[in-house]
Amino acid sequence: MAGFLHDHAATPAAFTPIPVDIFIQQIINGLVLGSMYALVALGYTMVYGIINLINFAHGEVLMVGALVSWTVVTLLADSGLPGWVQLLISLIASVGVCMALNVAIERLAYRPLRNAPRLAPLITAMGVSLLLQTLAMIIWKPDYKPYPILLPDEPYEVMGATINLVQILIIVVTAVVLGALVFLINGTRLGRAMRATAENPRVAQLMGVQPDKVIAATFMIGAALAALAGVMWAANYGSVQHTMGFLPGLKAFTAAVFGGIGNLAGAVVGGVLLGLIESLGAGYIGDLTGGVLGSHYQDIFAFTVLILVLTLRPQGLLGERVADRA
Repeated sequence: MAGFLHDHAATPAAFTPIPVDIFIQQIINGLVLGSMYALVALGYTMVYGIINLINFAHGEVLMVGALVSWTVVTLLADSGLPGWVQLLISLIASVGVCMALNVAIERLAYRPLRNAPRLAPLITAMGVSLLLQTLAMIIWKPDYKPYPILLPDEPYEVMGATINLVQILIIVVTAVVLGALVFLINGTRLGRAMRATAENPRVAQLMGVQPDKVIAATFMIGAALAALAGVMWAANYGSVQHTMGFLPGLKAFTAAVFGGIGNLAGAVVGGVLLGLIESLGAGYIGDLTGGVLGSHYQDIFAFTVLILVLTLRPQGLLGERVADRA
């Protein structure tokens, strides 16, 4: 096991921990976890940057993406296709379903409330989240489902710690997605329309921009990111279930606030930092508390960070005006 010196003549109790190895392993775990938070946080931050809406159903879109992917790879199990092809096909299916779902959510639940007091769409988002969880439980049943291993899982050693191919892909994909989104926002016609809609939808409409289409496109992009995160989450942790999107969604929202909600780079920075804080905290909380708290208390770190950020720096680490964040 990474992080321990193996002595075949000793009992498990005699294993001597090597702090450097443990620290590096926790850093790798934190980068992987933070990258998945970042993918979801990017969806939150894009929607907020355009229409100032916190889409609390975003975590459930991740869950739907993971369950759709599980369904597809289950159907393809006997197809003889290579694992990476099955994973790619399931990802395409997940992205398509999640895009359609998010557009429907925006059209039916959020658009009628666009000019309503902010509390109304917030409560509606929570209701949509519960509705999606219930529908997923009915369709896929409430039991945990094992997600098959589709990519080689041989570990690569990094200074005594280990990382596998799926985890490397998660980190690389997050970096590529951030670069693609920055280019989309700053270098394309759709990006200019997004910035104009974020600045002033009415003026943008007078300039020929169609805000409804821009907002729908933003929800589609957010859904694609959530589906990608859901497939990565399932492939990394090896199981899916109808409530799996709740905590990742909540923590990704925390990451978005931490980095500066509405700021793309802030979403990634917040996600990665939150993942590192959570991973390192889970690894050392037992030592720091004398064994009173264990690694299963790791969730307290995310919400401690949220409280501190909202108290000390509400705009987040890279927060700025909403019009500039789109």
